[in-house]
Amino acid sequence: MNKTFNALFAALLLAGSASAFAASSVDLTVKGTITPSACEPTLSAGGLVDYGKISAKDLNADKPTHLGHQYLQFTLICDAPTPVAIRAQDNRAGSSSESGGYFGLGMINTDEKLGAMTLMLQSPVADGVTVSTIGSLDNGSTWANERSLWTDNIVAAAVPGTLTPIMLQQFNADLRISPQIAPANQLTLTNEAAIDGSVTLSVVYR
Repeated sequence: MNKTFNALFAALLLAGSASAFAASSVDLTVKGTITPSACEPTLSAGGLVDYGKISAKDLNADKPTHLGHQYLQFTLICDAPTPVAIRAQDNRAGSSSESGGYFGLGMINTDEKLGAMTLMLQSPVADGVTVSTIGSLDNGSTWANERSLWTDNIVAAAVPGTLTPIMLQQFNADLRISPQIAPANQLTLTNEAAIDGSVTLSVVYR
Protein backbone atom coordinates (compact mmCIF):
# COMPACT_ATOMS: atom_id res chain seq x y z
CA MET A 1 0.00 0.00 0.00
CA ASN A 2 1.50 3.31 -1.00
CA LYS A 3 1.27 6.32 1.26
CA THR A 4 2.04 9.71 -0.24
CA PHE A 5 2.48 12.95 1.65
CA ASN A 6 2.31 16.11 -0.41
CA ALA A 7 3.26 19.48 1.07
CA LEU A 8 2.34 22.68 -0.75
CA PHE A 9 4.32 25.79 0.08
CA ALA A 10 3.07 29.16 -1.17
CA ALA A 11 5.29 32.24 -1.42
CA LEU A 12 3.67 35.66 -1.07
CA LEU A 13 5.56 38.69 -2.41
CA LEU A 14 4.59 41.92 -0.71
CA ALA A 15 5.25 45.06 -2.77
CA GLY A 16 5.07 48.71 -1.75
CA SER A 17 5.59 50.27 1.64
CA ALA A 18 5.23 47.95 4.64
CA SER A 19 2.66 48.62 7.32
CA ALA A 20 3.88 49.14 10.86
CA PHE A 21 1.83 46.09 11.80
CA ALA A 22 2.90 43.80 8.91
CA ALA A 23 3.89 40.29 10.02
CA SER A 24 7.39 39.15 9.20
CA SER A 25 6.68 35.46 9.72
CA VAL A 26 4.07 32.83 8.88
CA ASP A 27 3.21 29.50 10.52
CA LEU A 28 3.03 26.13 8.82
CA THR A 29 0.94 23.48 10.58
CA VAL A 30 1.26 19.80 9.73
CA LYS A 31 -1.40 17.46 11.08
CA GLY A 32 -2.11 13.75 10.92
CA THR A 33 -2.67 10.64 12.98
CA ILE A 34 -0.57 7.52 13.27
CA THR A 35 -2.91 4.55 13.52
CA PRO A 36 -1.76 1.37 15.27
CA SER A 37 -4.02 -0.74 13.07
CA ALA A 38 -3.19 -1.86 9.55
CA CYS A 39 -5.63 -3.14 6.95
CA GLU A 40 -4.88 -5.32 3.93
CA PRO A 41 -7.17 -5.47 0.88
CA THR A 42 -7.17 -8.51 -1.42
CA LEU A 43 -8.96 -9.57 -4.59
CA SER A 44 -9.72 -13.11 -5.72
CA ALA A 45 -8.08 -14.48 -8.88
CA GLY A 46 -5.15 -12.16 -8.32
CA GLY A 47 -7.36 -9.26 -9.35
CA LEU A 48 -7.45 -10.41 -13.00
CA VAL A 49 -10.53 -10.27 -15.21
CA ASP A 50 -10.05 -11.60 -18.74
CA TYR A 51 -12.68 -11.23 -21.47
CA GLY A 52 -10.61 -13.11 -24.02
CA LYS A 53 -10.78 -12.23 -27.71
CA ILE A 54 -13.76 -10.26 -28.98
CA SER A 55 -14.45 -9.91 -32.69
CA ALA A 56 -14.62 -6.33 -33.94
CA LYS A 57 -17.63 -7.43 -36.03
CA ASP A 58 -19.56 -8.08 -32.80
CA LEU A 59 -19.23 -4.48 -31.61
CA ASN A 60 -22.03 -1.97 -31.97
CA ALA A 61 -21.21 0.64 -34.58
CA ASP A 62 -22.95 3.65 -33.05
CA LYS A 63 -23.34 2.87 -29.33
CA PRO A 64 -21.22 1.27 -26.60
CA THR A 65 -20.95 -2.51 -26.48
CA HIS A 66 -21.37 -3.85 -22.96
CA LEU A 67 -19.18 -6.88 -22.33
CA GLY A 68 -21.19 -8.25 -19.43
CA HIS A 69 -20.52 -8.32 -15.71
CA GLN A 70 -17.72 -10.26 -14.08
CA TYR A 71 -17.17 -10.61 -10.35
CA LEU A 72 -14.22 -10.79 -8.00
CA GLN A 73 -14.32 -11.25 -4.25
CA PHE A 74 -13.01 -8.19 -2.41
CA THR A 75 -11.77 -8.72 1.14
CA LEU A 76 -10.39 -6.25 3.64
CA ILE A 77 -8.84 -7.51 6.88
CA CYS A 78 -7.62 -5.18 9.64
CA ASP A 79 -5.60 -5.91 12.76
CA ALA A 80 -8.39 -4.44 14.91
CA PRO A 81 -11.68 -2.57 14.42
CA THR A 82 -10.68 0.43 12.32
CA PRO A 83 -12.49 3.39 10.70
CA VAL A 84 -11.68 2.91 7.02
CA ALA A 85 -12.93 3.62 3.52
CA ILE A 86 -11.95 2.37 0.08
CA ARG A 87 -10.58 4.44 -2.77
CA ALA A 88 -10.19 3.37 -6.41
CA GLN A 89 -7.45 4.97 -8.49
CA ASP A 90 -7.67 4.77 -12.26
CA ASN A 91 -4.24 3.74 -13.55
CA ARG A 92 -5.44 4.56 -17.08
CA ALA A 93 -6.65 8.05 -16.25
CA GLY A 94 -7.76 10.06 -19.25
CA SER A 95 -8.62 7.01 -21.35
CA SER A 96 -12.29 6.61 -20.41
CA SER A 97 -14.73 7.00 -23.29
CA GLU A 98 -17.39 8.09 -20.78
CA SER A 99 -17.39 11.07 -18.41
CA GLY A 100 -18.60 11.14 -14.83
CA GLY A 101 -16.18 9.01 -12.85
CA TYR A 102 -15.83 6.00 -15.16
CA PHE A 103 -12.55 4.09 -15.33
CA GLY A 104 -10.69 3.84 -18.62
CA LEU A 105 -9.74 0.78 -20.66
CA GLY A 106 -6.61 2.31 -22.19
CA MET A 107 -5.83 4.07 -25.43
CA ILE A 108 -5.38 2.55 -28.88
CA ASN A 109 -3.83 4.10 -31.98
CA THR A 110 -2.28 6.75 -29.73
CA ASP A 111 -5.38 8.87 -29.18
CA GLU A 112 -8.51 6.67 -29.35
CA LYS A 113 -10.27 5.85 -26.07
CA LEU A 114 -11.14 2.17 -26.20
CA GLY A 115 -13.92 2.17 -23.64
CA ALA A 116 -14.91 2.56 -20.00
CA MET A 117 -15.92 0.51 -16.99
CA THR A 118 -17.74 0.79 -13.69
CA LEU A 119 -17.04 -0.94 -10.38
CA MET A 120 -19.76 -1.82 -7.86
CA LEU A 121 -19.62 -3.41 -4.39
CA GLN A 122 -22.45 -5.90 -3.92
CA SER A 123 -23.56 -8.02 -0.94
CA PRO A 124 -21.28 -6.20 1.55
CA VAL A 125 -20.64 -7.85 4.93
CA ALA A 126 -18.68 -6.34 7.82
CA ASP A 127 -17.59 -8.57 10.69
CA GLY A 128 -20.20 -11.15 9.77
CA VAL A 129 -23.11 -8.70 9.56
CA THR A 130 -24.82 -7.45 6.41
CA VAL A 131 -24.13 -3.75 5.89
CA SER A 132 -24.75 -1.08 3.28
CA THR A 133 -22.19 1.08 1.55
CA ILE A 134 -22.01 4.86 1.48
CA GLY A 135 -19.88 7.17 -0.62
CA SER A 136 -18.23 10.54 -0.22
CA LEU A 137 -17.05 13.02 -2.83
CA ASP A 138 -15.35 15.31 -0.29
CA ASN A 139 -13.04 12.83 1.45
CA GLY A 140 -15.49 11.96 4.20
CA SER A 141 -16.98 15.33 5.16
CA THR A 142 -20.42 14.27 3.85
CA TRP A 143 -21.83 10.89 2.86
CA ALA A 144 -24.64 9.53 0.68
CA ASN A 145 -25.91 6.08 -0.25
CA GLU A 146 -23.53 4.66 -2.86
CA ARG A 147 -22.66 1.17 -4.09
CA SER A 148 -20.20 2.12 -6.82
CA LEU A 149 -16.57 3.07 -6.71
CA TRP A 150 -15.81 6.01 -8.99
CA THR A 151 -12.63 7.83 -9.84
CA ASP A 152 -13.57 10.70 -7.53
CA ASN A 153 -15.12 9.12 -4.43
CA ILE A 154 -14.40 6.93 -1.43
CA VAL A 155 -16.74 4.21 -0.15
CA ALA A 156 -17.26 2.99 3.42
CA ALA A 157 -19.51 0.52 5.24
CA ALA A 158 -22.51 1.68 7.25
CA VAL A 159 -25.42 0.24 9.18
CA PRO A 160 -28.30 -0.07 6.69
CA GLY A 161 -30.45 3.05 6.72
CA THR A 162 -27.71 5.27 8.11
CA LEU A 163 -25.07 7.52 6.56
CA THR A 164 -22.36 7.14 9.22
CA PRO A 165 -19.28 4.99 8.47
CA ILE A 166 -18.65 2.19 10.95
CA MET A 167 -15.45 0.74 12.30
CA LEU A 168 -14.72 -2.75 11.05
CA GLN A 169 -12.13 -5.48 11.27
CA GLN A 170 -13.14 -7.56 8.27
CA PHE A 171 -15.09 -6.53 5.19
CA ASN A 172 -16.21 -8.72 2.29
CA ALA A 173 -18.08 -7.83 -0.89
CA ASP A 174 -18.58 -8.98 -4.45
CA LEU A 175 -16.85 -6.51 -6.75
CA ARG A 176 -18.81 -6.24 -10.00
CA ILE A 177 -16.73 -5.20 -13.00
CA SER A 178 -18.74 -3.84 -15.94
CA PRO A 179 -16.71 -2.76 -18.99
CA GLN A 180 -17.99 -1.40 -22.27
CA ILE A 181 -16.27 -0.76 -25.59
CA ALA A 182 -16.76 2.61 -27.27
CA PRO A 183 -18.84 2.72 -30.48
CA ALA A 184 -16.90 1.01 -33.23
CA ASN A 185 -17.31 3.99 -35.54
CA GLN A 186 -15.08 5.93 -33.15
CA LEU A 187 -12.28 3.36 -33.26
CA THR A 188 -9.74 2.21 -35.82
CA LEU A 189 -9.80 -1.58 -35.49
CA THR A 190 -7.62 -2.75 -38.35
CA ASN A 191 -5.23 -4.39 -35.85
CA GLU A 192 -5.73 -6.20 -32.56
CA ALA A 193 -6.52 -3.78 -29.74
CA ALA A 194 -5.77 -4.76 -26.15
CA ILE A 195 -8.29 -4.05 -23.41
CA ASP A 196 -6.08 -2.47 -20.78
CA GLY A 197 -8.09 -1.44 -17.73
CA SER A 198 -6.17 -1.07 -14.48
CA VAL A 199 -7.44 0.15 -11.11
CA THR A 200 -5.74 0.23 -7.71
CA LEU A 201 -8.01 -0.27 -4.69
CA SER A 202 -6.51 1.24 -1.55
CA VAL A 203 -7.47 1.76 2.08
CA VAL A 204 -8.23 5.24 3.39
CA TYR A 205 -7.82 5.52 7.16
CA ARG A 206 -10.35 8.02 8.47
